[in-house]
Amino acid sequence: MKIKLIILLIGFSLFGYSQKKTTKKAVTIKPKTEFVAELLSKMTLEEKIGQLNLPTSGDITTGAASSSNVAKNIEEGKVGGLFNIKSVQKIKEVQKIAVEKSRLKIPLLFGMDVIHGYETTFPIPLGLSCTWDMKLIERSAQIAAKEASADGINWTFSPMVDISRDPRWGRVSEGSGEDPFLGSQIAKAMVNGYQQNDLSKNNTILSCVKHFALYGAPDAGRDYNTVDMSRIKMYNDYFPPYKAAIDAGVGSVMASFNEIDGIPATGNKWLMTDVLRKQWGFNGFVVTDFTGIPEMIEHGMGDLQTVSALALNAGIEMDMVGEGFLTTLKKSLDEGKVSIEQIDNAARLILNAKYDLGLFHDPYKYCDEKRAKTEVFTKSHRAEARAIAAQSLVLLKNNNQLLPLKKSGTVAVIGPLADAKENMAGTWSVATNMDKSISLLAGIKEVAGDATKVLYAKGSNLDYDAAFEEKATMFGKTLHRDNRTSAELLTEALKIASQSDVIVAALGESAEMSGESSSRTNLEIPQAQKDLLQALLKTGKPVVLVLFTGRPLVLVQENETVPAILNTWFAGSEAGSAIADVLFGNENPSGKLTATFPRSVGQVPIYYNQKNTGRPLANKEGKFEKFRSNYIDERNEPLFPFGFGLSYTTFKYSNLKISSDKMNFNEKLMVSVDVTNTGNYDGKEVVQLYIRDLVGSVTRPLKELKGFQKIVLKKGEKQTVIFEISVEELKFYNSDLQFIAEPGTFQAIVGTDSSTDNKVDFLLIK
Repeated sequence: MKIKLIILLIGFSLFGYSQKKTTKKAVTIKPKTEFVAELLSKMTLEEKIGQLNLPTSGDITTGAASSSNVAKNIEEGKVGGLFNIKSVQKIKEVQKIAVEKSRLKIPLLFGMDVIHGYETTFPIPLGLSCTWDMKLIERSAQIAAKEASADGINWTFSPMVDISRDPRWGRVSEGSGEDPFLGSQIAKAMVNGYQQNDLSKNNTILSCVKHFALYGAPDAGRDYNTVDMSRIKMYNDYFPPYKAAIDAGVGSVMASFNEIDGIPATGNKWLMTDVLRKQWGFNGFVVTDFTGIPEMIEHGMGDLQTVSALALNAGIEMDMVGEGFLTTLKKSLDEGKVSIEQIDNAARLILNAKYDLGLFHDPYKYCDEKRAKTEVFTKSHRAEARAIAAQSLVLLKNNNQLLPLKKSGTVAVIGPLADAKENMAGTWSVATNMDKSISLLAGIKEVAGDATKVLYAKGSNLDYDAAFEEKATMFGKTLHRDNRTSAELLTEALKIASQSDVIVAALGESAEMSGESSSRTNLEIPQAQKDLLQALLKTGKPVVLVLFTGRPLVLVQENETVPAILNTWFAGSEAGSAIADVLFGNENPSGKLTATFPRSVGQVPIYYNQKNTGRPLANKEGKFEKFRSNYIDERNEPLFPFGFGLSYTTFKYSNLKISSDKMNFNEKLMVSVDVTNTGNYDGKEVVQLYIRDLVGSVTRPLKELKGFQKIVLKKGEKQTVIFEISVEELKFYNSDLQFIAEPGTFQAIVGTDSSTDNKVDFLLIK
């Protein structure tokens, strides 16, 4: 400790710190603005540019950090931070190089993709959003921050708040679905969970909202592809969650890969400066995505020097991996293509973040090995993850109350996802210890109890095509492909099924069938599994489909033939236990969809808050009408709408009322509805408020989510749910991009999902 204190005091003296005469704190430093300004004045041009460089951890290993290639750059002041380096020991070694061997002893940022938990892993973000519970979502981020910070991480590249209405896009799994209002609430909850409004604490971490902007709307649903949309759609439908994160105080922003108005986001000054900083008042720093700057070369924007200057001029402060800033900015400065003020400002913003994190007070504040041993993957964290996961599951079908299952008799657990603990955490589970995840089979054996006999057979591989399965099980998420023939696998499964009272079919996607660079054109369950499912149904045994997926799937055949379907997404490290809790009735499912499930991939993009056409379909039965906006081979409506989700109990909505049939711009209306639990179980219901603006200066959606409440009702209990409507809920961006409300007639629509038609009218007057 004495050695450490001496080192710190040397650094404090260099930076102009003064010693504080107190037993609680050995030293204090100057206020942030003054401190960072003085530090900048001491920095060379190369050191300033070095702060803008974010390489990956590369060849760093414990015990050999000082001999790595990255270490040499750190010593020379050419690195501002590192990412994807795990463990306190490694991070402490590398931080030691920065604060003891570099000239100015500036500490590093350490980032990681802590997307939905650290070692304690929560449901994938799409699944987490289906809880519709902001306290639980915030808590999941808080636990993630506590564990990551205990293991040396101080910066997460999360939350991803990209609105997506195209399930072909693999990264729909990493976002919160299709709706800007709900997405905004989740964005705020995640930022608050990570940062807790106090980055000086050692159990909070810097959040990075991504991907700015519009990344979730690529042409053809293909990752990294072109995005092209009107600005009115940007502001109304796609920008709100990013702005919500900014308003919540997020410390950093990540640029997206796609282009906007013909200019890649990484080099788009209108986006990064005009919108982000001037309109929204963001004062943190912007980092590129992985190699985002050199990728602009492929977009046709110029050579590395040109695109690096383009990025800095646009408002990018940190270059992830590309090293365009590191290798070209000095030349661009000499040639007048960038200014020293821009470089200074970028370095200042990154130093500000380090100051806010307390790294100048104590560069080793995240390197407490005791915390790493006692605060990561704890019993209490796992218990919370299990409870949260149970609330993310969505019951899509339950004919004749097949679920919940009895804790007796014989249960056959069949399918390639049944005993697949490596896949339970889902995509982007970088820090998960997959060996400690709970498979569905293990969870069922635990929860069903000794009175239940549990049998297992794989039944089929993920897909008939072994090459496809290899692409879908990367990053250690193997399904241990069975080399027996399909017939042999099926025969074994049918033998097991014949001995059972009920079949639990664990089918769907593997973890890496969704996620980054996992776009699909076929949204159905792989054919090998469809064939297995149909064979199981032919046995005459009741079948429960436990569906694993990272995106909305096309389930028309399954919905027509399977009596019960429980959509489990990828529920995290405690997935198997949480799913079993729901299957056997320890928990009553309460999840609601945050992304529409199409009937056909041809309906995509499909979402609830569409606009009308001049020739809408007149009938409500989905029948074809010539010269109307419909298909000749498919219905218009989805298979499962936004907001949909069943319970083991039932809820009745009645007595919808509004406090007045008119309001002015300074008044508020109250909309109330009675919700009664009419079934045989206690349960939770997400009561949803939608608004429709019937006449506007621009065309308006058929309905927009503007409020929701998750309530708990005991069997037979009734509760009056009240929503407050102010002019803020009626505002939108018009054709001049003014955020306004217009007088006229509106409808307040309240119900169990977006398909509800339970409405009252009111008038907004001046």
